[in-house]
Amino acid sequence: MKRYYIYIVCCILMSACSDFLELEPEHQISEGSFYQNVNDFETALIGSYSGLQNLHSTALVYLGELTTDNAEIQWTSPTVSEVELDEVNFTPANGFLNTVWSLCFTTVSRSNNILNRLDDVEMSASAKDQIRGEALFLRAYGYFHLVRTFGQVPIVDVAFRSPAAINSYDMSRKPIEEVYALIEQDLTQAAMLLEGVNGLGKSRASTAAAKTLLGKVYLTTQEYDLAASILKEVIDSNAYTLNEDYKSLFSPGNDDLDESIFEIKFMSGNLGVGNGFSSIFTPARFDMDIFPNQMQGSGRVLPTPDMANAYETGDLRREASIGDSVLLVTGEYEDELYGLKFVDFTTGVQGDGGVNFTALRYADVLLMYAEAINQTGNTGESLEYLNRVRNRADLEDLSGLSSDELSLALEQERRVEFFLEGHRWFDLVRTGRLLPVMNGYFQQNNMNFTVEEHNLVMPIPLREIDINPDLGQNTGY
Repeated sequence: MKRYYIYIVCCILMSACSDFLELEPEHQISEGSFYQNVNDFETALIGSYSGLQNLHSTALVYLGELTTDNAEIQWTSPTVSEVELDEVNFTPANGFLNTVWSLCFTTVSRSNNILNRLDDVEMSASAKDQIRGEALFLRAYGYFHLVRTFGQVPIVDVAFRSPAAINSYDMSRKPIEEVYALIEQDLTQAAMLLEGVNGLGKSRASTAAAKTLLGKVYLTTQEYDLAASILKEVIDSNAYTLNEDYKSLFSPGNDDLDESIFEIKFMSGNLGVGNGFSSIFTPARFDMDIFPNQMQGSGRVLPTPDMANAYETGDLRREASIGDSVLLVTGEYEDELYGLKFVDFTTGVQGDGGVNFTALRYADVLLMYAEAINQTGNTGESLEYLNRVRNRADLEDLSGLSSDELSLALEQERRVEFFLEGHRWFDLVRTGRLLPVMNGYFQQNNMNFTVEEHNLVMPIPLREIDINPDLGQNTGY
């Protein structure tokens, strides 16, 4: 087989209550009385970052992989939402789309609350710049995933202090260009404000993270000169290198590696902050013996045979990314394709993986830069950056390619480099290759599915339209 509105209203009402009600029970923390010092803002930021765990582990990886030729479901009882992604037959009731909408707008709302209250509190200019920069990065991060998933979305860049302010605010969806303009503005400012900030670790926003995301934004909006310029700044900083051991990027202990630019932290130990990749990416078998306690997988996002065969002979990434057989409780092995990235083979509890998810890494910078300068006519130099990534995988240099041939080579390289990292769908949409690639894949495998033009954006969640009918729905849904 192959609310925003509800969330922002709930969050805002809770924050606004302290402004027009005098009651503040001692056992509750109201936002109005919470933001008093640097530590309070630090706590608020950590809360904003924590929301990215579910965004990636329960939504974006599904949207970026299961919708494509990379992955499929191998489970006897998939949910309706999973089947819709697998068959590229999205409906407004899809649970994964609702999760992306809700979590991204929650991140936006939290960022707005921080930005709106920051100037009311006395603190050093450097502390204020850091907090502002991180909040702007997070708001842009949320909006980037929203706009490239749903297209037009509401723009909210304020924190409400009363129900009246909510009711009077324009909650209609805005043109895509306006959303991207806000994202670019936020990331540009974040990059400046975070310049020289050290010691936060790679699970926090940084100048390089802001520039890397901005480069991805410019690629998406086809502003190739701007993309090349900002990505070259990250390269020329000499702050990042490709990790020699590709597998180490996705194994326990992958904190703050040289290649990591921005990562989502997870911890094992039944703390409620682990990831679910160990279950999602491995087969739904009761007789496996690849985890402690013979934990079974769920088979929700497994490599397609097409993906397993996509690697060139000798590509070191193949054995680090895909397993071909599983150990059974009988001591025998049976052929099964499954994912290895971000899988924590030391845990025997579902949802307790301790491997960090690397949302932005240096290999992406190199390949995005190669894409940008190829689009601006510099095919020769583009090949050099593509070959840096290939060389790490122990592959020979490519040479003598035309610009169009190089575009296809970059598409292939991104597929095998970023398998299971949630890039594939959005890469194909960005480059205008989604329809030919996916319809060709379905046809070659005798699957009665079709990707149509309207699928380039996904439907607005039904729950949000029920709450705010003025949102409207994307064409075709």
